[in-house]
Amino acid sequence: MNQTTYRIHLPHEDIQHLHRFTTTGAHSARAIRRARILLLADEGASDPAIAEDVGVCLTTVFLTRRRYCQEGLEAVLTERARPGQPRKLSGHGEARLTALACSDPPEGHARWTMTLLADRLVELQVVEAISAATVQRTLKKTT
Repeated sequence: MNQTTYRIHLPHEDIQHLHRFTTTGAHSARAIRRARILLLADEGASDPAIAEDVGVCLTTVFLTRRRYCQEGLEAVLTERARPGQPRKLSGHGEARLTALACSDPPEGHARWTMTLLADRLVELQVVEAISAATVQRTLKKTT
């Protein structure tokens, strides 16, 4: 990780943009840290000094320099999509869950519980498996 591999020379407009970016407070902390890394790198600070000043590891400084040189300023300031767990319920499944929760509870029960709802969704083959916590989060989000 040699800092000479990816030298940062910011145009004046980018420097102004990054100063505004770091002072408005309307951006994620990670994006602001990356902007500060670029500003310090443009001033000629060493990677260890940047890492200590910003509070990140040397790898983060190196990767930020490399991403700026290869992809540009906007790529550095925006988050990449991260792979995640696919949703358990589609829009149709959420609608079925909401309708089920609003219906009368099964015999022998005064109300629907999250476990009863989860079990019923599996019985109705809306999903293969679903936890009571996922049912609760989905209902909280849709109501």
